[in-house]
Amino acid sequence: MNLGKNIQYLRKQKRITQEQLAEIMSVSRQTISRWEAEEIVPELNKLVALSDVFSCKLDALVKEDMGACSEIYSEITIKQVKGFKMARYVMISPNPEGDVQAYMDNWAQRSGLLKQKPDAMKIGWDFPYVSMELQNRFNFHGYVAAYVLPEGFETDCPGVEYADQEDAAYAVITIYDPFAAAFERIPNAYKKILEFLQANGFCEKHKENILPCFEHEYEKDGLTCMDVYMHVDGVSRANIFTNFS
Repeated sequence: MNLGKNIQYLRKQKRITQEQLAEIMSVSRQTISRWEAEEIVPELNKLVALSDVFSCKLDALVKEDMGACSEIYSEITIKQVKGFKMARYVMISPNPEGDVQAYMDNWAQRSGLLKQKPDAMKIGWDFPYVSMELQNRFNFHGYVAAYVLPEGFETDCPGVEYADQEDAAYAVITIYDPFAAAFERIPNAYKKILEFLQANGFCEKHKENILPCFEHEYEKDGLTCMDVYMHVDGVSRANIFTNFS
């Protein structure tokens, strides 16, 4: 049984102390400590209350190892991302992500962007407006790739759409080695963010001129990493600002 480890993991994810959880559960801090050490097992009504507090299923709380992915995923943080200008392009094909990223890499070379800023940030996100017929009959999907443009960058190179992104708050998680099991690790990252938002009183926010979500892939210490960003509401001003440009 993983109950004690799960209580500790979820308590830390929710960023509350043993004392705070004890107050919520109407027990002593020592009781929380003994639960986490698996010296005693909470009564059924307390287990149900814990699953409500942590916004998880009772079965998962008791049986699953909810912290087992700690080497695959970072902790989730909230960041305020300053506005930026981007050049973007969308492709619909059986392999849109690879196709459009190659297209944008070629554009970044031709436009002089990578000469001016070799480490220019490239982001991407799913393009949802693909008909079911294209998806089912031809296995077509859509993906958008974009380069974040540095301040003052100008080019006459055609072939992209320019767009402005406003200041926005995002929940961010890092996936380590995401393509080792891409169809499991990447969707699970979005699931973890949604669980985190629900547990901490945030909500997704959709607004014009702000990307609802996007991904940033990069190399760090010889390992491929991917940061997943999801736009949120209800964020404190105390959060760190990140400027992509």
